[in-house]
Amino acid sequence: MPLLTTRATIYLGTWNTRTMRESGRIFQIAAQMRRYNLEVLGISETHWTQVGQQRLASAELLLYSGYDEENAPHTQGVALMLSKQARNALIGWESHGPRIIKASFKTKKEGISMNVIQCYAPTNGYNEDTKNQFYYRLQSIVENCPTKDLTILMGDLNAKVGMATPIMKTSWDDVDWEKGTKVVRDLQTYVPSINWS
Repeated sequence: MPLLTTRATIYLGTWNTRTMRESGRIFQIAAQMRRYNLEVLGISETHWTQVGQQRLASAELLLYSGYDEENAPHTQGVALMLSKQARNALIGWESHGPRIIKASFKTKKEGISMNVIQCYAPTNGYNEDTKNQFYYRLQSIVENCPTKDLTILMGDLNAKVGMATPIMKTSWDDVDWEKGTKVVRDLQTYVPSINWS
């Protein structure tokens, strides 16, 4: 069964959970997903290690991507939680480290897939090399999606954008206008028909 049709509305969401290591947290997230009638929920900052999938008793499927090394830190981590309908439409998925995960779904239109990319960008505390590696990898993943497909990029990009520059420096000390501008500029590369301001 296709996930995307012209006759039905589907809902996707993204959530930075801060952690999924607490007991019962995965079931709370699944309950919220059902409450808001989401087909796909992108999750950032799971703090899970390893790469894998887990089917919940409530029928959702969790695809997760974290550090793959032994004794890796419980930081970062991304996941996609799929409803039963999304699970049935799943073509495949790819782990791209602890910050990016991608899943592809069948649509009603033959030969066209829907790709969902969930990401968790490095914060300002990381060095420029780490941030650049993340954006180069993200760009490569997006560019490898066929142009005929519908590709959705979502997640926590750790960027702030706005129409105006900060008025009072003391109230905007932590705002990263440069990163926000970079994100908008990069998005314009992929979606030039949208007026990003």
